[in-house]
Amino acid sequence: MKKKLCDGTNKNFVVINQKGIDPPSLEMLAREGIIGIRRAKKRNMERLPLACGGKGLNSVDDLTEEDLGFAKLVYEMSLGDDKYTFIEGVTNPYSCTLLIKGPNDYSISQTKEAIRDGLRAIVNTINDKAVVAGAGAFEIACSSHLTSWMKTNVSGKAKLGVQAFADALLIIPRTLAENSGLDQQDTLLKVIEAHERTGENYGVDVITGDAQPNSLSNIFDNYIVKRQFLNIAPVLAEQLLLVDEVMRAGKNIRGGDAPEEA
Repeated sequence: MKKKLCDGTNKNFVVINQKGIDPPSLEMLAREGIIGIRRAKKRNMERLPLACGGKGLNSVDDLTEEDLGFAKLVYEMSLGDDKYTFIEGVTNPYSCTLLIKGPNDYSISQTKEAIRDGLRAIVNTINDKAVVAGAGAFEIACSSHLTSWMKTNVSGKAKLGVQAFADALLIIPRTLAENSGLDQQDTLLKVIEAHERTGENYGVDVITGDAQPNSLSNIFDNYIVKRQFLNIAPVLAEQLLLVDEVMRAGKNIRGGDAPEEA
């Protein structure tokens, strides 16, 4: 098979096996100019057909040209005390491996988390087919809308609940300002005034502390993330209030002699 496909060309043959390859077999492969790679991990054996094409076989008795994959370059590199085999230039890059380097385990873990979060954000955007203005612009616009809507559409004690929800939304831009070392109140007032004056989406510029239009910053959040926190936050608040009511009722039943909870 190797002579038929590779003789007279610059191609070579590579055999990758999930189990071991004994030394005599490795010697026979090397004599024919065939690279033998043994003890490949199962997950890598599943990815290789996705990336290179071809099929994973249990036997070479019925091996045909259609069962083979293709890669432009296969080489081995030493990284620290370990050796890795790199396969590059594949025809069907439906699967790939990212090599992360770092001075310590903590840095590597942080990088892995950042990559995973970024890939998840991309997947969410593709699935949602929509994005939401970021940098606190959505929360400021939503809070401003609730405050205006409350004045004409809500009466009585319900106004207090709407106002509390509108104020709670401003925690996001306020936290952005705090984490950036800016004055929270001053930054928040700037952004709210800019939004109310123009009606456009304004977010927090974490570098200058000024209001920045979303059309200029191009910062966006996932739609599904915003939807989830809008759904979960009220539910969690209700559960916490319910716990307080249950504890208060228990104290009243016992005549107020129950010890205070920390």
